[in-house]
Amino acid sequence: MTTPLSITSGRYSDGRPRLTAAGEIDMSNSGVLARALDETPGPVVVDLTAVEYLDSAGLSVLFAHAARLELIAPPLLEPVLTVSGLGDMATVRGPEPGGSPAPS
Repeated sequence: MTTPLSITSGRYSDGRPRLTAAGEIDMSNSGVLARALDETPGPVVVDLTAVEYLDSAGLSVLFAHAARLELIAPPLLEPVLTVSGLGDMATVRGPEPGGSPAPS
């Protein structure tokens, strides 16, 4: 059974691509995230604010693209990103006050 995950794409006003994930990222659906990242060229902001769960399969996808990622992570995911070492390879920041991620 596939865990619910939705990925929406967009752009900031400065043209930078943004992917917004919502749901859970695990081995049953990490391919959805991988395809979205593969199809998005250049540096990309990945908003994980609405992600409730991230397992090693999801982390593996993020590691594969770490050099070009800026991750917006909720407090729930910050320990996972730190302990895994992903925070050392990609830019990780929290959401802007009020919950809407502003471009940096």
